[in-house]
Amino acid sequence: MKVQTGQGTIPLITLIGIFSISALNALPGLAVSPILGDLNKIFPQATDLEIQMLSSLPSLLIIPFILLSGRLTEKVNNLLLLQIGLTIFGASGILYLLSNKMWQLVAISAMLGVGSGLIVPLSTGLISRYFVGSYRTQQFGYSSAITNVTLVLATTLTGYLAEVNWHLPFIVYLFPFISILLTRYLKEDLSNYHPKDEPPADASAGIGKRGINIKALVKLMAFYGLATYLVIIISFNLPFLMEEYGLSSGRAGILISLFFLAIMAPGFVLNRIMQMLGQHIYVICLLLIACGMGIILLSRSEVLIAVGCILNGLSYGIIQPLVYDKTSDIAVPRKVTLALAFVMAMNYVAILLCPFIVDAFQNLFHSHSQTFAFWLNLVIALLATLKCYLSLLIRRRGISH
Repeated sequence: MKVQTGQGTIPLITLIGIFSISALNALPGLAVSPILGDLNKIFPQATDLEIQMLSSLPSLLIIPFILLSGRLTEKVNNLLLLQIGLTIFGASGILYLLSNKMWQLVAISAMLGVGSGLIVPLSTGLISRYFVGSYRTQQFGYSSAITNVTLVLATTLTGYLAEVNWHLPFIVYLFPFISILLTRYLKEDLSNYHPKDEPPADASAGIGKRGINIKALVKLMAFYGLATYLVIIISFNLPFLMEEYGLSSGRAGILISLFFLAIMAPGFVLNRIMQMLGQHIYVICLLLIACGMGIILLSRSEVLIAVGCILNGLSYGIIQPLVYDKTSDIAVPRKVTLALAFVMAMNYVAILLCPFIVDAFQNLFHSHSQTFAFWLNLVIALLATLKCYLSLLIRRRGISH
């Protein structure tokens, strides 16, 4: 079976291989989450810092290695780079299963971050190389959907496995070996394989000697980082908010899963959504995020809070693949993966900085309420919506004149 790319066809097994790499983006740090509460009992001598490092170290190391990988795609065989990253990722899974000391877990967590960082930009870079035009947009949508489905399914699986044995959740880190097998269906050397279409005139106009429209790249990085920061607060703060509301904090896990499932949904009909919303798509998405925050804040019903979570998820599920698609247009073909690396790194930067930003503003305003983070993000989302709308108006007037 063949899949249309906009510049020909590729075998379905090649696309499955690409999607298997996209799915891995959801896994770093996932296996540790269900056992964090038990690690003090498993390792009585372990410090709080060591336990925190198990979940934070992969995210910290992913960022520099995403950027390194993006840079290396210009210099080395991309398929080899991908296979090295997958091997390091998968090897960390084997070592996790064999480890019995805290220092070993910490060291392996660093290894996981390195391997994951190397493959992250290639997961989207492969789509930008094989697909063009609306075909590329749709595949970015599917890729985003698969990543978030994997996140929900793997979270459920690791939760069950943790109840059997604390080693078992690390089995999910063996999935890269499936991707390694599937890489044989990718082109032998991806370094010189690029799409045949040209970037749009408005995007290519700012491309200088570096091969990337730097101004457009910075804007996309800022926008993607902001969008991630706005919605990730649900994952971090919703359980505490529900507890303050007098609702079951245990149900927060279900609502957070709904949030991630909602991120998945738009990916399957992304081109149709783009046609419906047109140039207002980013304004509408930011406004829906603000509405979702407002509903979560003003309601005391789990059903309405679920609606707020879903609105945030749907909006982010549109923004994420569109940002990747837009990034593919602001660089010459050999620089696209590097541009994607910078943009994708902002996702992890936003996740890392989110608790510190909220804490800083809480201290500034002397607030101890769990609603503060949602009020803060509601205001930021409304301001971002206004800024986006004004920019759209200015651009329209510029075109008309």
